[in-house]
Amino acid sequence: MNWWTIGLSIMATQASAITFLSTPGQAYEDGMGFVQFYFGLPLAMIIISVVFVPIYYKLKVYTAYEYLEQRFDLKTRTLTALLFIIQRGLAAGITIYAPAIILSTLLGWNLTWTNIFIGTLVIVYTVSGGTEAVSITQKQQMAVMMGGMLLAGIIVIQMLPISFQEALHVAGKMDKLNVVSLEFNLADRYNVWSGMTAAVFLFLSYFGTDQSQVGRYLSGQTLTQSRMGLIMNGFLKVPMQFVILFIGVMVFVFYQFIQPPVIFNQVQTEKLRESEYAPQFTELEQRYQSNFESGKLAYEEMLVAIEAEQEGKTESIKERIQDLKVEQGALRDEAKAMILKNDPAAETRDTDYVFMRFVMDYLPKGIVGLLFAVIFSGAMSSSASELNALGSTSTIDLYKRSIKKDASDRHYVVSSKMFTAFWGLGAILFATYASLFENLVQAINLLGSLFYGTILGVFLVGFFMKWVGGRAAFISALLSQALILLVHFRNGAGVFGFSWDIGFLWYNAIGCLSLMLFALILQPILGGKVRES
Repeated sequence: MNWWTIGLSIMATQASAITFLSTPGQAYEDGMGFVQFYFGLPLAMIIISVVFVPIYYKLKVYTAYEYLEQRFDLKTRTLTALLFIIQRGLAAGITIYAPAIILSTLLGWNLTWTNIFIGTLVIVYTVSGGTEAVSITQKQQMAVMMGGMLLAGIIVIQMLPISFQEALHVAGKMDKLNVVSLEFNLADRYNVWSGMTAAVFLFLSYFGTDQSQVGRYLSGQTLTQSRMGLIMNGFLKVPMQFVILFIGVMVFVFYQFIQPPVIFNQVQTEKLRESEYAPQFTELEQRYQSNFESGKLAYEEMLVAIEAEQEGKTESIKERIQDLKVEQGALRDEAKAMILKNDPAAETRDTDYVFMRFVMDYLPKGIVGLLFAVIFSGAMSSSASELNALGSTSTIDLYKRSIKKDASDRHYVVSSKMFTAFWGLGAILFATYASLFENLVQAINLLGSLFYGTILGVFLVGFFMKWVGGRAAFISALLSQALILLVHFRNGAGVFGFSWDIGFLWYNAIGCLSLMLFALILQPILGGKVRES
């Protein structure tokens, strides 16, 4: 493939439906700060282009994990491949489940059949067409995704009941445009420090060792084409995320002047209106409307004060609006409590419904259809890469290497197709029984962070710690993975009187660096033959 096909394919793999469903909702709640997560991406792309890609090309590998056997041994390669398969197999389920649950709710479809519909489509063209089909379809899917979101952004701005400049004033005063946070706080998931350190470890592992990405650029015509594709991704991804987050901020401004629903998940509110709690909910909606009207008047006053450059009055009004926001949050919590009383199994965390509810309620029908196409394209582009990578890793690193070593090429091609279909069916099954996380985009990043640090650590030991052998690397990987799981499951609680509160992005750095430290300590103790890659 040429460099721009590689670049678009890499971006499409990462830009799942979760990006377009969840990211605007993230901005609606917390503002633009999430974009800091991507600040380290260009740096990671440069490191991968200089260090990782030349080694993969030199060794002529199909998967990243083949390198590990040449450098260490079979068990280290197998362990790392298994960690990838576990993490990516679960992520594939979330990638299908995320759009399915939103689309099934908005369109009134059955969730299980929506999962099956999306999953089956992906399985059919990924199994029949392989890596080439994945990469070519991703170009069209990326065009639909970016075209759809840019058009949505333009329409959102045009629909604002105030001018664009006034919208920026409102967003700025409500702290939605704070792109950079310089405060160092390990518990904060998204600030400039985590973006330029912890997130770099995540990107190094995702783009440098995750077969769903490695497989994209290993199909380049030359080493230079692969490098250019990676660099293209590094420098276009940040503006893309900025645009998607900015759309979410503009939706926030829109809903400060046009009353939003108490709960964005319309299915749950309709159930509540038909339940015994309907009178209470109606009364709550009236209080919510009164709160909104007070807020709208306050915003209008604030805009007048801003135009008159009355800074003191502006700040006073801002405090009043923030008090109203607290009251509004309490009313939403009341509504969620009613929903749970009515249906204990109901889903009340509705951040992921914000953008598509706005789309359904206010955008023209043709644009609504286009944005549904964006969601389906995002789901299929990421799922296809994941299933393709799971199929190739299962075949090359496990089946061909340890189970059936001397079959024909045709046999392994058929095996790869069967593994791809198997993982596709597994993803559909997982998606059918999954439950919604706090926020889907965070769920994917958390899942990756639990495993990526260990995987990256093994590769960095291989690249830079030439004196470390396979035995030390293997045991260090087990210890590092155990440490990360301990840190995560005891996060906020601690052990033996020692507690910690760490944002999950730091798991990547902890996993990687602890593995390198364990290897440094264990190699002199365990000894063993060291291979040169």
